[in-house]
Amino acid sequence: MSTLTYDTLRFEYEDFPETKEPVWILGRKYSVFTGGTGPTSDTGWGCMLRCGQMIFAQALVCRHLGRDWRWIKGKRQMDNYYNVLNAFIDKKDSYYSIHQIAQMGVGEGKSIGQWYGPNTVAQVLRKLATFDTWSSLAVHIAMDNTVVMEEIRRLCQSNVPCAGAAACPALESDVLYNGCPEDVGLRERLTLWKPLVLLIPLRLGLTEINEAYIETLKHCFMMPQSLGVIGGKPNSAHYFIGYVGEELIYLDPHTTQPAVEPSDSGCLPDESFHCQHPPCRMSIAELDPSIAVLSLVRGALPMFELVERQPSHFSNPDVLNLTPDSSDADRLERFFDSEDEDFEILSL
Repeated sequence: MSTLTYDTLRFEYEDFPETKEPVWILGRKYSVFTGGTGPTSDTGWGCMLRCGQMIFAQALVCRHLGRDWRWIKGKRQMDNYYNVLNAFIDKKDSYYSIHQIAQMGVGEGKSIGQWYGPNTVAQVLRKLATFDTWSSLAVHIAMDNTVVMEEIRRLCQSNVPCAGAAACPALESDVLYNGCPEDVGLRERLTLWKPLVLLIPLRLGLTEINEAYIETLKHCFMMPQSLGVIGGKPNSAHYFIGYVGEELIYLDPHTTQPAVEPSDSGCLPDESFHCQHPPCRMSIAELDPSIAVLSLVRGALPMFELVERQPSHFSNPDVLNLTPDSSDADRLERFFDSEDEDFEILSL
């Protein structure tokens, strides 16, 4: 038997240091990252995973609810809204749960409980999206600052009509043909085109962002297809959603809260899924130069190249027909997983 006494006025709790060394307590071996029986919290390592969930949740909202949809507290929502929520709740069988992201990350060389960079999150979400037949999204990562149009067409064109309530926008005169033959009806063109989530990793400076790119970066937030930017450094990842003046607007995932559990009636409390206070802001000059954008502003410095066909010097493997049982998945890792790339922007 042992007794502990202390002065309550001076006693403070202190977290264990982040170390890979084992922790031995009363004859049992523990890890500061996973505890005794597996992770019980994502505090200290899950911020980038949560940012990935946020930006992909926005993609699913646009896909199934429409870009103009807004959440109103207490308002009864359509079934597709709860289907989107269920894709992200903290359950092992949810499409994009933190369990699935962490487990899929093992194949990307990341231990469960280890902090992710944005490229790792992007690759994991790309793989998980192949299992989400309800959303039927095409996820593409453009490498070497280059978007290759023929790769996009090959990935997005499908003979299987897309499901989803808001997959096809309203028929307007300025709707793009999405690369389909002009003799195909507009509705047929839209239903045969899988919605695209496009990621373009870029670096816009060495230690800080080059001012020449700032206006182009602002413009990308004006694009109706924009899903925003995720990025950051270890223990400090954010989801950037817009700008005002010379400041970026972002959501901060660093508030730990209990996992949401469905009620006995099956109702899912949804307040904690939404930001109920004004978002945060930071100066654009503070942005890390590793970002990814999809934008072009006349007179501004271009941030990436748009080409029709893949240049001959590219060593990029064929990732366009990836399926859940693809034997090539592991060998793709070396092409994409670079922790030097700290920001990603996605467009649908």
